[in-house]
Amino acid sequence: GTNRNPDELAEMWESWHSNVGAPMKDDYARMVEIANEGAQDLGFADVGAMWRSGYDMPADDFAKLTDKLWSQVKPLYDELHCYTREKLNAKYGDEVQPASGPIRADLLGNMWAQEWGNIYDIVAPAGAGDIGFDTTELLKANNYDAIKMVKAGEGFFSSLGFDPLPETFWKRSQFTKPADRDVVCHASAWDIDNVDDIRIKMCIKVNGDDFVTIHHELGHNYYQRAYNKQSYLHLNGANDGFHEAIGDMVALSITPEYLVQVGLLDESKVPNEDKDVGLLLRQAMDKVAFLPFGLLVDKWRWGVFSGDIKPDGYTAAWHALKLQYQGVTPPVDRSDAAFDPGAKYHIPGNTPYSRYFLARILQFQFYKAACDEAGWKGPLHRCSFYGNKQVGAKLNAMLELGASKPWPDALEAFTGTREMDGTAMISYFAPLMDWLKKENKGKSCGW
Repeated sequence: GTNRNPDELAEMWESWHSNVGAPMKDDYARMVEIANEGAQDLGFADVGAMWRSGYDMPADDFAKLTDKLWSQVKPLYDELHCYTREKLNAKYGDEVQPASGPIRADLLGNMWAQEWGNIYDIVAPAGAGDIGFDTTELLKANNYDAIKMVKAGEGFFSSLGFDPLPETFWKRSQFTKPADRDVVCHASAWDIDNVDDIRIKMCIKVNGDDFVTIHHELGHNYYQRAYNKQSYLHLNGANDGFHEAIGDMVALSITPEYLVQVGLLDESKVPNEDKDVGLLLRQAMDKVAFLPFGLLVDKWRWGVFSGDIKPDGYTAAWHALKLQYQGVTPPVDRSDAAFDPGAKYHIPGNTPYSRYFLARILQFQFYKAACDEAGWKGPLHRCSFYGNKQVGAKLNAMLELGASKPWPDALEAFTGTREMDGTAMISYFAPLMDWLKKENKGKSCGW
């Protein structure tokens, strides 16, 4: 994510996609056939229809719902795309990144162009690019270690009225990387016995990213514990987007206000509103940039499972969707023999992806509901509901339902609405949207 040499970036992009994807193409096509047979035995048209059926509504209605949500947030993405393209053009020149058309996928700081935060330095607005404080430095200055960081995450939930984590959590979790053996360091949250043996597994480093990740992973644990009285089949989130969104909602609450409340940031150092564009742009480069990718992964798979996309068209269809939704294009021509989707972990791993799109939308809906309940007045992105027991009680009412009720019931318990909706995300980023429109004035946006 730190390389800024376009020739090397193109080479890495090409090498990764060709070496990881292509060799598994035939196996993937065979797996699709086998998986579809299983889905048909269960009464579904294909695996895509089976996946779409998991949302308490007809499968076709779910596809329409994702399109509706995308239409609500697309204008924000389009402005971000336009602004980012101009900054890349200014940095690399017309030969590498033209001023119009799609963005070259390898220039966005991520192998799949799914999150762009790694190139924030290229797009940071003059003056507002510095967000006024660095969470990593604050943690180190206050002598935080891995345990103290997790205690802070627990403290957030305790402040809302949730019970403390059990003693076994502290004994059995993996907080830091063991010196004597190899472990999977990818952060995860575990519920071992559906009672109270909950744990996280991380290799925590003292930095701002891991501080956010801890809050996210604990969201899973508190959700798991809240619904542990449900029957076996209902020991899960209300839909698969909910589980991811709970942790992210809590992570969104790590605002300057919250850092003051927990004694990490001095009140006099809270950034002025002139820093808000920087804060919001940094968030949007990950949260907003991800949306079209989060949508298109399963759009591609639905087409594959239904037979509309054949193996010889796998890669062409993938890049057509990436162009249509993300407005990105590969740095080199791709052949039909390639299998570029296979270079994304969730494709060969056969993990559904719509949940991540839904979670991006839902987390802002949850966050806004919490801030409304807390009576927050002011810009949404500065809200902290730390210490608010009413918010905690409402949140718990949603969490303890698990999967026992259709998700609109769970959503209503916390937010008062039965519809998933992208407008909360738009409200959160409203100051950024206004600023981007000014920056993009007179430019030919789109691709």
